[in-house]
Amino acid sequence: MGKQKKTKKFATMKRMISLKDARLKEKDQSKKPVKKKQDPSEMKEVDVPKYPSCLFFQYNTQLGPPYHILVDTNFINFSIKAKLDVVQSMMDCLYAKCIPHITDCVLAELEKLGMKYRVALRIAKDPRFERLPCTHKGTYADDCLVQRVTQHKCYIVATVDRDLKRRIRKIPGVPIMYISNHRYNIERMPDDYGAPRF
Repeated sequence: MGKQKKTKKFATMKRMISLKDARLKEKDQSKKPVKKKQDPSEMKEVDVPKYPSCLFFQYNTQLGPPYHILVDTNFINFSIKAKLDVVQSMMDCLYAKCIPHITDCVLAELEKLGMKYRVALRIAKDPRFERLPCTHKGTYADDCLVQRVTQHKCYIVATVDRDLKRRIRKIPGVPIMYISNHRYNIERMPDDYGAPRF
């Protein structure tokens, strides 16, 4: 008779000595940590996010005419599709003077998009748009806008991008301008400033 084939056992573990084994020395044996009893009268430390002093009663007091609006790449593209003049439509939305700002990252993103977006690039290089230089590494526009808005609360962010909107909503006191029904609308703007409600 031939030898019977022995199948290999899978997922077998090597036997290990238990930490409580008598053969181990005292210093190697596991000792249960002694738990301290918590004092109910003791003060508990809690981290509370710090908000800037300009957010008085959760309204941003630095916002006011003339409005400074940070423009995103897709906002310019969607404005062209909806056949809207950027500066004039902003003024119609807020009933005040608006100064659109464009960062180097947004301009670089428009340049990367190529010939298809040459009209958007020409609008972005309009003298009515103020250029904001970027000092950080990388050219990702969304991170740039979020960082700038977190540091300085005087801006309104104009974007159509859902992910960027979601990130900006987490920052208190920053209104968002977006396009709907072939016109500009504003979100999270205090009532005191006369912005239209739709």
